[in-house]
Amino acid sequence: MTIGHHTDDHGASRLLRAGTLTAVVDGLFSTILTVVFYNSTATRLWQNVASTLLGPASFEGGRRTAAVGLLMHIGVAFAWSAVFLLLWRTEWIRSILDSPGGVLKVSAVYGPLIWLIMSCAVIPMLVHRPPSISYRWWVQLIGHCPFVGLPIVAMFARRTPG
Repeated sequence: MTIGHHTDDHGASRLLRAGTLTAVVDGLFSTILTVVFYNSTATRLWQNVASTLLGPASFEGGRRTAAVGLLMHIGVAFAWSAVFLLLWRTEWIRSILDSPGGVLKVSAVYGPLIWLIMSCAVIPMLVHRPPSISYRWWVQLIGHCPFVGLPIVAMFARRTPG
């Protein structure tokens, strides 16, 4: 089935690339921030992610709960890539992407929007407490432009032969 000039299988392959690239790029960004700048460990980072579902016990689970957190991170990267797939199928988003600087324009909105929804709605709903708006929260908001929004948007904006 063709929607505009894009086919469904192009959407599926773009979704796979976007989800994978975003999981890797954002995962590296978060890990480097945690280890280099926040003086913690990668295990602790991913256990913290897992704690949104598993609670405080995630910090006692070692590498197993860190792996759960990493898998959750990958799932979230694919989920937000899938949301963008739906947006990408609209003529409005494709016209913005095709405009000068379109990928950067869309990334500058989509990345921070993801962080706002995750940090102000999804995570608080799971952990039953409001977000803590700190320096790290702002770093994440800004970092979501290049490390989340850009990989997702760029994988959908790429032209494919044919």
